[in-house]
Order: sequence, then C-alpha cells, then structure tokens
Amino acid sequence: MTTSLNRVLLIGNLTKDPELRYTPSGTPVANLRMAVNSSFKGQDGQRKEETCFVTIVVWSRQAEICNQYLKKGRSVFVEGRLIYRSWEAEGKTRSTMEVRADRVQFLGAPGGGPASAPRGEPADEGRSETAESEPAQEEASDADVPF
Repeated sequence: MTTSLNRVLLIGNLTKDPELRYTPSGTPVANLRMAVNSSFKGQDGQRKEETCFVTIVVWSRQAEICNQYLKKGRSVFVEGRLIYRSWEAEGKTRSTMEVRADRVQFLGAPGGGPASAPRGEPADEGRSETAESEPAQEEASDADVPF
C-alpha cells in the first residue's frame, strides 16, 4: 500500500487583484496570483532572496469572498493541494501546476496595518478574516473552467 500526501501551506502577497469568473454551470472560480519570498545564505555566505510565483484557484462562495475583499499587495495564508492541468493551445500541449485552495485566510492590509474589516464592521488590531470552502455539493471538473 502506498501512502501519499498532497498538502500545501503558503503565506505571501497577492501580485494582482483576484480574477473572478463563472463556469458555464454558474459556479464561481477565482484565480489569485501570489508571491512567496524566501531567503537563504548562498555558498559565498551572502544572504539571497528568492521569490516563487504561484497561482491559487479558489472555488464557490470562497472565490466570491476573496474577490470582494482581497486586492493586490494583500498578505494571505493559503491551505490547499497541488493540481496539475494540461490543455491544447495553438496546436501545442500546455500545462501548469496550481494550488487548489481549501482555505484562504486574509492577513494584514497591504501597508502592514490592521486587516480591513468587511463593510459595516469595525477593524480590530491584528484581526484576520478567513474564507473557507463550503462542503462541495459537486466537485467542479477542469472542463467547467472557462479559461
């Protein structure tokens, strides 16, 4: 018996505003582009920075919440799993590795201040919002993705 684990935990900043679309069946889906920075010491002993750019795919109500409250520069914590997709474009096979979000937690505001509160609610210092997936009635297939 083979045991496997597909779990991703990322903290980073959005590099652009969320892109919300709807599948032909009406299911909301949002793409978040995220930059995750890490630093390390090179062989020469100098500190080096490395940035990894990741596409996060968010479904259902969570996609709408992310689209409503997230903007470029906002820090987020994402928990999910890796998804591999491939498609044909201009006679060539293209592929990508993405993160399918199970949970997106909104961290501090872009300027490093407190997180912005939803309309009509006061902002608490250090407050964070969480957009969690609702139990999926039906798992959307790649065929439903309009892009």
